[in-house]
Amino acid sequence: MRLRTGCNLKFEIATPTPFILMLRPRSGSQQWVEQQEYEIDPGTPVYEFTDDYGNLCQRLTAPCGMFSITTSSVVVTSDYTDEAYGAEFVEIQNLPDSVLSYLLPSRYCESDCFNELAVSITQGEILGYNQVAAITNWLRSNIKYIPGSNNEPLSAIQVNTNGYGVCRDLAHLGIALCRSLSIPARIVVGYLYNLQPMDMHAWFEAYVGNRWYTFDATQMATTGGYVILGLGKDAADVAVFNQFGPSVFPIDQQVWVEKVE
Repeated sequence: MRLRTGCNLKFEIATPTPFILMLRPRSGSQQWVEQQEYEIDPGTPVYEFTDDYGNLCQRLTAPCGMFSITTSSVVVTSDYTDEAYGAEFVEIQNLPDSVLSYLLPSRYCESDCFNELAVSITQGEILGYNQVAAITNWLRSNIKYIPGSNNEPLSAIQVNTNGYGVCRDLAHLGIALCRSLSIPARIVVGYLYNLQPMDMHAWFEAYVGNRWYTFDATQMATTGGYVILGLGKDAADVAVFNQFGPSVFPIDQQVWVEKVE
């Protein structure tokens, strides 16, 4: 499907403020970017770089006063997400070098604390994709997805204790459970067609059967319409904006995803 995605962020800046943004999707194996627009008001010099995970990031210093960022993209992405029940667990010695970092505990995914729970969730499952599917189903049944329930990232331990969270939180717990079973897993942030309520979205991917597969515990059925902005080990790597200095929060934020017929 062809999707028009975009967002508008408005800030009131009291002192010149450095930003790092992650608001531009890039073409790859899962999506093709046909068209992009990126408007900054007032006009400000921007430097773009690619981070360690291959994400496109933009650096700028926002001037004092009202400051807005508007992005829009037309992206071709799949009408469905691939499923592969029976896809095998990849032994550590056979994993690509680029995947190894996604096995390790990280700031918000304390995978070294979840092996016992993960083993109990996946007992009797075929090693690999079926284990991740069982973890995703467990999250849907045991962790309530409540959009807007918190603004700050929570760790997997906190999410498991609370029993609820936003999309990012469920992704963190899913990632921690996968990594505790030596299944590489990473967080993804971007857009999802027909998401309710509409906002930026987060989900996770797991590496089984020699490729990455999409898993999303916030949706009862993981259909297509995903557009990736960034990926990394956890939320610390995929913030759509980071600012430095006195705290600045959007005074208005709008997100849209429309199907292009």
